Amino acid sequence: MCRVGDNPTYDGFVILFFVCSEGAVATAPLVFYETITPKIKNMSIYHISNQNSHNMLHFKMAKYKRLFLAGHSYYITMVTHKHNPLLIDNIGLLRESFRESKRYFAYNIDAIVIMLDHIHMIITPKNVMDYPKIIKAIKYNFSRHFNVEEEQSYSRYKRQLKPIWQKRYYEHTIRDEKDYVRCLEYMQNNLLKHGYVDNGEVWEYMFL
Repeated sequence: MCRVGDNPTYDGFVILFFVCSEGAVATAPLVFYETITPKIKNMSIYHISNQNSHNMLHFKMAKYKRLFLAGHSYYITMVTHKHNPLLIDNIGLLRESFRESKRYFAYNIDAIVIMLDHIHMIITPKNVMDYPKIIKAIKYNFSRHFNVEEEQSYSRYKRQLKPIWQKRYYEHTIRDEKDYVRCLEYMQNNLLKHGYVDNGEVWEYMFL
């Protein structure tokens, strides 16, 4: 009998540990490979090995590549570290962070919703290659003037990242008008979902 153990990562690899009873060790990776791995996209098998009573299947996920399409708008979501509810209480600093980013990068904010712990927005950069830099500038300017005392991971400390924002963000390239409307509807519905407004109400920190 086998079960999948904890899945640590090492040097970019995800390591799956199969903890098996005696006699089932040799077959566990093969069963997993035949039934599970075909369903995981962008994955390449790296190594299969046996060590004591554990079978380990190593695989490496393909690196994520952002899509840069000139003239397109981008739907962005930024989330605070551990979903800390600090954005509305510091809305002045957040607005100043956006203004500061516009000093260096030309872009339009077509729609935005600011909630306690995350931001949804649609932006159209003049230079499509700038949108990751725009996000970085907003986060940097907000973090630079925000004092926080909280323990953080060694990886964040090593990269000199304050525990204010999640290290990554979500982006979606808007393909057409239908896609644009879908994103707007999601932003509005997200306010309803989290209880910020009732139907027909307008949230103070939004522009759609």
